[in-house]
Amino acid sequence: MSFENLCDLLKRNNFKLTDQRKSILFTLYENKDSLMSPEDLLVAAKKRCTKLNLSTIYRNIEALLKLDLLYKHIKDNGSTLYKLKLKDSHAHHMICTKCGKTEAVDFCPIEAFKGIIDKKQFQLTEHKLELYGHCKECSDDE
Repeated sequence: MSFENLCDLLKRNNFKLTDQRKSILFTLYENKDSLMSPEDLLVAAKKRCTKLNLSTIYRNIEALLKLDLLYKHIKDNGSTLYKLKLKDSHAHHMICTKCGKTEAVDFCPIEAFKGIIDKKQFQLTEHKLELYGHCKECSDDE
């Protein structure tokens, strides 16, 4: 999905494309291969639009989550990171624990769990798989 398609999607859902929102959206688009904290998003987006604050970032994150345009990742320490969704289907990720770079994995292992899920009569509502390690660049630095 292109940046223009994202803007069109927001317009179709009655969201105004303010300078602040465009800056946030473009920053997420520029960093589509990385998870970003709200604070990192603020610093990067302020380079395009100085009229931003953390509450504006959080309001826009909530709007993008409602439109299912963001992946939300909660770290072990409780902090939350976000990444723009550019596909309609769900994806799983490999996440570099050094630089935060993420890469989508075009494989879903859910079928391997189907027997267990059925046997336990568990009603699955969603799932995600995240693999942690070091990307090539961070591995080369060691």
